[in-house]
Amino acid sequence: MKHPELLVPASSLEVLKIAVKFGADAVYIGGEAFGLRAKAKNFSKEDMKAGIEFAHAHGVKVYVTANIIGHNTDLEGVGEYFKELELMGPDAVIISDPGIFSIAKEVIPNMEIHISTQANNTNYGTYNFWYKLGAKRVVSARELSLEEIKEIRKNVPDDMEIESFIHGAMCISYSGRCLLSNFFTGRDANQGACTHPCRWKYSVVEEKRPGEYFPVYENDNGTYIFNSKDLCMIEYIPEVLQAGIDSLKIEGRMKTALYVATVARTYRKAIDDYLESEEKYRQNLSWYKEEIGKCTYRKFTTGFFFGKPTEETQIYDSNVYVREYTYLGIVGEKNEEGLYRIEQRNKFHVGQSIEVMKPNGENIEVVVKRITDEEGQEMENAPHPKQVLFIDLGVELEEFDILRVKED
Repeated sequence: MKHPELLVPASSLEVLKIAVKFGADAVYIGGEAFGLRAKAKNFSKEDMKAGIEFAHAHGVKVYVTANIIGHNTDLEGVGEYFKELELMGPDAVIISDPGIFSIAKEVIPNMEIHISTQANNTNYGTYNFWYKLGAKRVVSARELSLEEIKEIRKNVPDDMEIESFIHGAMCISYSGRCLLSNFFTGRDANQGACTHPCRWKYSVVEEKRPGEYFPVYENDNGTYIFNSKDLCMIEYIPEVLQAGIDSLKIEGRMKTALYVATVARTYRKAIDDYLESEEKYRQNLSWYKEEIGKCTYRKFTTGFFFGKPTEETQIYDSNVYVREYTYLGIVGEKNEEGLYRIEQRNKFHVGQSIEVMKPNGENIEVVVKRITDEEGQEMENAPHPKQVLFIDLGVELEEFDILRVKED
């Protein structure tokens, strides 16, 4: 059995570093153009260069998304963009548009190209088509079952890589090619500007009775007829690895550092435990399930992996996230007083019990002993988001430890 790659998203340089430290084998990021997450922070050229250098120094690969469905005006600048990317040294670009693919093959012939899930890759004929054109990897459509992926594996060359999403948000539209956002708001999901209308509440209006809204009830909480649960395959790592998938992909290029750390660390341990022994994986299954539930999510489903989802397994009655923990910040360097620097993300106070989340899987309960600001002034609480603080938690910490607190 191959040792699969764990591929983790990053929305910023800070989150990339967390992904690397918490177990990613590879990270995928978006630049300032041509990616499908226009609302994400994305990476400036300076941050992309720094992120690639940091990842490579830790033996981790970086892939850059350029997976929009291009219009004529997009083609004018994409060649120059790829030339700039090449100088920064990413390990691959992720593309869905054949026109953009052709430009990439011409201007960056030595860089790996991966074909995005956005390209509707549902059969081995499609995989072989892209392989013959020079693609190294194809991301499977999310509508495929594990049995279909196994069949693809049998019918493509051994050095053709299969990448599949195993965790994260599921788009209601086929392979993510949605027109709702463009229709309602003029913001094109296939150009990276999705407004997520699948999460909105809907009613029916009869044409001769305008203004009278008739709810399409699912239950008393409301009607979310396009809404999908989140994919989670943490309980099925053996089945995923036995399907012959080369890269296990986490969705979430707009997620927080806490989300990325939690998901990356949990899947890293689950994969490594299973490759050591199935017995060890089974023994730790309750830990994986408990930990994966500590990140923000919209209930879980196995998607299409075991067949077509039913209404019970795919659609549900709320668009509300489940959130068990709140993200407080990332531990930085220690100062002369022995206090650790953090950039605060949510409120906490002296005397409060919080949790230190370490890359190795440890969770340490601590009490906040002391907080000061950058000038060394004592503070009883930390109410201002993104304020730089120095803290004493009564234990030794390491850079990139995550601080979080359990919700009441």
